[in-house]
Amino acid sequence: MRCLLTVLLASVSCILALSSSAQDTATSAPIFVWPDLAPGETQRTTGTQLPMRAVDKPPIIRIEKIRRPPMSVYPATKNPNGSAVLILPGGGFGKVVPNLEGSEAAQWLCDMGVTCFVLNYRTRLPNNTQEPGWKRPLQDAQRAMRWIRTNADQWNLEPDRIGLLAFSAGGQVGAILITDESSAYEAIDKIDEQSFRPDFAMLIYPWNMYEKKTDKLMPAIQVNANTPPSFIVHTHDDGSTSLGSVLLYADMKRQGVPAELHVYETGGHGYGTRVRPNSNIGSWTDRATDWLTRRLPR
Repeated sequence: MRCLLTVLLASVSCILALSSSAQDTATSAPIFVWPDLAPGETQRTTGTQLPMRAVDKPPIIRIEKIRRPPMSVYPATKNPNGSAVLILPGGGFGKVVPNLEGSEAAQWLCDMGVTCFVLNYRTRLPNNTQEPGWKRPLQDAQRAMRWIRTNADQWNLEPDRIGLLAFSAGGQVGAILITDESSAYEAIDKIDEQSFRPDFAMLIYPWNMYEKKTDKLMPAIQVNANTPPSFIVHTHDDGSTSLGSVLLYADMKRQGVPAELHVYETGGHGYGTRVRPNSNIGSWTDRATDWLTRRLPR
């Protein structure tokens, strides 16, 4: 009897573990937004996963050396409403962290009826100091937005309900994506006839947007009247100063762009949707849920 109980408990534990793992897994094979080589590339490698760190609990996946960016799809799990969000993880441009700032956030949004697309954009080339770190990720993000709109019917989506969620370095890319008026690459097919501009955006601790020498936003970020409604989160104690987010919000205010800014006192950087001790930063998704609820169909 005791042996049987042990086996049953082990089986339940295994099922729970598999269930938890499944929630963090895309439901289809990765999508490649570029039909072959991405702009300026000579390789098609999808990246190398770095060794896991014991200090990261829960674990954090880090992927480097991405030359052909894959995109994973997480369909809405409850009451699909035709909306979608492209998620850009962070990682300082040298890598991406697709679970902490990707699939974990997708779980929250999928429960709101939103289909999510997590993009592992290209990482920085070794010893390439002449090219901005955001250039190739921006190309990938623009192409991904166009791909999602082109294939909206496949996922029962409305092309005018495609938003953005971007973290850290991805947030810097996202800030450029929502303010830039021009394509970052030459058109290659009909997909590029679609708009790359998100219909709404959530930028979470966007990284290094503020330039101390000029006391302004980096030149690539130029807010205009066409910038979509935005939700911005930062912390006062973030090493990548919240001044960038404050200035971005101020420019949106000046341009009449609907926007909401939350600066928490503590929480640091790189928390994704996780909680942090001695901080209420984990509540940012509640504020974002309130903001999204006013924009998503019911």
